[in-house]
Amino acid sequence: MLLSLNNRRVYFDLAGPQNAPVVCFTHSLNSDGGMWVEQMVPLLAAGYRVLRLDMRGHGGSEAVPGDYTMDALAADVKGALDVLDIKKVHFIGLSIGGMIGQGFALANPGALASLTLCDTQPSTPPGSAGTWEERKATVRSKGLAALADATMQRWFTDEFRNVNPVRWREIRDTISGTTPEGSAGCMSAIQHFDYLDRLNTIKVPTLVICGDQDEGTPPERNKLIASKIPGGRYEEIAKARHLPNVERPEQFNRIMMSWLGSNR
Repeated sequence: MLLSLNNRRVYFDLAGPQNAPVVCFTHSLNSDGGMWVEQMVPLLAAGYRVLRLDMRGHGGSEAVPGDYTMDALAADVKGALDVLDIKKVHFIGLSIGGMIGQGFALANPGALASLTLCDTQPSTPPGSAGTWEERKATVRSKGLAALADATMQRWFTDEFRNVNPVRWREIRDTISGTTPEGSAGCMSAIQHFDYLDRLNTIKVPTLVICGDQDEGTPPERNKLIASKIPGGRYEEIAKARHLPNVERPEQFNRIMMSWLGSNR
């Protein structure tokens, strides 16, 4: 489904009972709301309403020219919630989706019932500026297909590719289908953000989850987030890289459902 936000198209998927508590998902860079498919069945079975939003230039959402900021991406989420007349959500974001979640929590504390941050960073990864510039140049000149295989290697263990080749290919195709404009714009947001010193002002119940083999957003950086947020809790998922919700859905869903249930 599409909504209009500042005269551009934003794709969303909304399922579940109209008056149920809402779980709002934001996805990783070069992905879309489809990365949360494994979470849909338990959430809908438990009576939640589930909203999945596609970022600018990702999935079915229209790109915006130029560089993006993390605060602007968080404002996109608030804008979509306003259009849909959703007042409060359980927010779950992974990678840049978790960075957006931090920005959203800082700007809109009254709109959150709980916050779950997965495989993410509290600020621009140290020493990463050159890498992001190289990636932006690649996607602008060659498209996302040029990064797809390397990205999949960072996101999943070899075991996952062997055990679930259909899902592996589906996610790889999603990477290739991301617009260069949207991807590069979001990379710029990752290059220039820092929420670390403000995390102690977040008062909403917060859970941080990370795959134990995630090198791009490693466990120690996720543990740091949990330690900075008052009452923050950290959970690690074994034998998973960057997308534990896809690679180890049973473990991820057990943690997620328990957390949501305790904050329902």
